[in-house]
Amino acid sequence: MVGNLDWRPAGGHPDLLAAPVAAAVGAVPDALAAAIDPALADTAAFCEHYAVPLEASANCVIVAAKRGGEVAYAACMVLATDRADVNGVVRRHLGARKASFAPMDDATRLTAMEYGGITPVGLPADWPVLVDEAVAAAPQVVIGSGLRAAKLLVPGKALADLPNAATVALAQR
Repeated sequence: MVGNLDWRPAGGHPDLLAAPVAAAVGAVPDALAAAIDPALADTAAFCEHYAVPLEASANCVIVAAKRGGEVAYAACMVLATDRADVNGVVRRHLGARKASFAPMDDATRLTAMEYGGITPVGLPADWPVLVDEAVAAAPQVVIGSGLRAAKLLVPGKALADLPNAATVALAQR
């Protein structure tokens, strides 16, 4: 197991998951969930307090891609040690003229998840999920559960296998 958390099968603990995550987590093999202090949901504080190495934690960034007056959204998964190349790799992959981090209000409203807990599991079905190669190759990564009060532990390959997922070299290291 990763860190000093009490990991349990995620499907049996819908109370630890946002509603769209609870509805979709059955499609993620071996997903585990653990309760955390919501005040410690942000990556650096979480990793330090729960003894989770940064390289075993992955962040989900919601990107707003614009082209011709239309806005499309996508999720990007990168290890906590990296940053997503939003203006380069992500923008080009999405065929957008401009890409930027989605405003917090839009990200939480459109995902029905809490800021700081957004995860690619349970996102709207038409959203692309771009998974960095390092995340896809990780044996396990800690990600959000849709709530600030819990985390998921999943195989990296399970993220790469999500609907609309593509494995891409999108991290700036």
